[in-house]
Amino acid sequence: MKTFKLISLAVMEDDKSVDVPLDHGLIINKEDEHSTWLLEAYTELSLYDYFKKIADEKRDIIVKVVITKADNDPVFLQTKISCLQLFEGHISVLLEGQLRRTTKNHSQILIDRLMKQGFAGEDLLTEFIKQKNSVPRVK
Repeated sequence: MKTFKLISLAVMEDDKSVDVPLDHGLIINKEDEHSTWLLEAYTELSLYDYFKKIADEKRDIIVKVVITKADNDPVFLQTKISCLQLFEGHISVLLEGQLRRTTKNHSQILIDRLMKQGFAGEDLLTEFIKQKNSVPRVK
């Protein structure tokens, strides 16, 4: 197994993403026969209901993560919530899943999403630069 620092986490929801502010986070490559990854996000209590609903529905979620350094390209994983733990003032969300292979890189995915949202021309470029450079940081 290999353990890495989780720099940022966002849950992909249709045409938007929900940034999860991290107090602490880690990601583990289990290096098993299923290529399983474990992610733990220690985050704000205010997100408990959001994650509880996903957990109760037992639905898969796609997450976008940046690992080790903020300037690394994000990767996408298809995950399920395996544990949601309440603490005083915080929650811990444990996700388990696999890397989601894509033929497009992050920039292409972002451009596609922005174009579907109606951005074009200079507005597209401005919004692309803004979102490309805005990686949620660990508190």
